[in-house]
Amino acid sequence: MKCYVTAESTPGETRAALTPTSAAGLIKLGLEVHVQPGLGLASHYVDADYEKAGVKFAADHDAALASADLVLRVRKPAVAEVAKMKRGAWHLSFLDPFNEPDLIGAFVQAGVSAASLEMIPRTTLAQKMDALSSQASLAGYAAVIEAAQRQQMALPMMMTPAGTILPARVFVIGAGVAGLQAIATAKRLGARVEAFDTRPVVEEQVRSLGAKFVKIDLGETGQTAGGYAKALTPEQVAKQQAGMAKIIAQSDIVITTAKLFGRNAPLLVTKAMLAGMKSGSVVVDIAVESGGNVEGSKAGEDVVTDNGVIIIGHPCLEGTVGHHATQVLAANYAAWFTHFWDEQAKSLKADLEDEILKGCLITHGGAIVHPQFASKS
Repeated sequence: MKCYVTAESTPGETRAALTPTSAAGLIKLGLEVHVQPGLGLASHYVDADYEKAGVKFAADHDAALASADLVLRVRKPAVAEVAKMKRGAWHLSFLDPFNEPDLIGAFVQAGVSAASLEMIPRTTLAQKMDALSSQASLAGYAAVIEAAQRQQMALPMMMTPAGTILPARVFVIGAGVAGLQAIATAKRLGARVEAFDTRPVVEEQVRSLGAKFVKIDLGETGQTAGGYAKALTPEQVAKQQAGMAKIIAQSDIVITTAKLFGRNAPLLVTKAMLAGMKSGSVVVDIAVESGGNVEGSKAGEDVVTDNGVIIIGHPCLEGTVGHHATQVLAANYAAWFTHFWDEQAKSLKADLEDEILKGCLITHGGAIVHPQFASKS
């Protein structure tokens, strides 16, 4: 079975779907692994190390696509690329399936089995292949580092002969994977940290990291079976914003992490709330790529408000630590592949009753097989 790993064409993308270590593991299973030259250069994995692992380099991208039984990449492919793939092949990447009906249609037309990393169930069995969580954790870390670099303040308390420097105040909105890592990172750097989440169940986790959990009475909230926060009503959003306004005004750094899977991110920080912040304060909107939690944030740009608040809208914070983002992402791919590998047949086994495959497989055998998307076709 031939596996082809493409280099990323999205501007600014530093991650890759394969490391020399993960490549060696796939080859040991019995795969023939081909990659584009320079696959890992942006994340500091050099071609020579891939070559030592037994990888072969594909000079002709289109020919490699046409002959591959399995195609791996980080970002979703262009629709035109799907038509170049081998009928019956497998494709694994982030696909953004809720927003890409044309791409899903292209996979159906090409007869390609397309699996979406975003749709992998959040279960104990699938934990090793949960790419959303591995990348979100690094995004939470990077958000704090980015904010600290932009702010002209030290984060920890410092005792100096000239006086005491008070610790910076950090407010993290959302205590999922990204939020918890942001809390942990800010605490390591010595900041005073507060956090809020609509799910009361995460209070213990927040407190265990040394942060204060902010309580706002929103009525009935909770989380989905997959562990995601449930969408709030407009009335609950208004209560949340009112409860957070005073804390945001006192904060030196605000990090928003609230994403709703398959939907636009909720607006949590308004222009009025930003107007109450101090000049030089920094807001990092981790959800900017899915609509943003902060009014006025822009993907790929820093916005400075009239009162001097810096809004960071980096669309892929995990990409700022591309070496480690690639390391864990490649491990996610390898875990997915190993789970579905048939040792005797030396190929992937398409067990459509498998819980993980049922959750992430979008197209197979020239049809949409995932019920959430089949109903939209």
